[in-house]
Amino acid sequence: MTVTIPLTQNQVEEINSHLRELSPQDILQWAVDHVPSLYQTTAFGLTGLAATDMLAKLTPSPPPLIFLDTLHHFQETIDLKNEVERRYGHPVHVFRPMGTETAEDFTRTFGERLWENNEVAYDYLVKVEPAQRAYRTLGVKAVITGRRASQGGDRSKLQPLDVDDTGMIKINPFWSWKFSDVKAYIDTNNVPTNALLTQGYKSIGDWHSTVKSGEGDAGERAGRWAGKAKTECGLHTSYFDMKRKLKEQQEAARREEEERSVESPVQLATAVEV
Repeated sequence: MTVTIPLTQNQVEEINSHLRELSPQDILQWAVDHVPSLYQTTAFGLTGLAATDMLAKLTPSPPPLIFLDTLHHFQETIDLKNEVERRYGHPVHVFRPMGTETAEDFTRTFGERLWENNEVAYDYLVKVEPAQRAYRTLGVKAVITGRRASQGGDRSKLQPLDVDDTGMIKINPFWSWKFSDVKAYIDTNNVPTNALLTQGYKSIGDWHSTVKSGEGDAGERAGRWAGKAKTECGLHTSYFDMKRKLKEQQEAARREEEERSVESPVQLATAVEV
């Protein structure tokens, strides 16, 4: 039976009570069999790669892949994306920040080092808006993620299935797996991985927010957003909260300009359409 969307909270709880007893492969098979308009979002981390490999073995027509190219990925990540396409024979849908094709385009449009000057705007522009555009363009109703509870932070209470505040269903087949489980699967099945993992990186995102993990660094995502309390890039945070924060920034910038009563460059926050 196909899942009817939108799901009520009671339906979510009923589905989770069933999925909690299943393996990742069985959760993925359930999703393929029952969830309409299903896609996999991936940044080619280890868990996402395990999901891609499993799906290729479960069905001849796995859910299509969506990759959000922030234009600030390491070259090794882009190389891995190309290898995944070759290995599994399925094209990847790539979405970039609106109106840009290169990092140079991004800087010209939104300013220098936006990730430092306005982190909320940066996350919205490179992840949140492209994701919402991808979902609209492709008609996505549900996505498979690589999130796991053992990654900690906002993911610590993760369940096999959740629904975000836009109504998007998110399937988390590896919700209960530890890193060691993922690594064992990757090694046993010879799944391609990011070359940076052999160079001291634990978790890989944009080049400007990813550093090698130092001795004694705790957590699987060590090296991401070093020195900050941040644990998510915006893709799995509230879409409406993100828009609210941007609008608040815009209003504050306008008030500041009015108070100065002189001509000045447009603030970065005002350059973002929400």
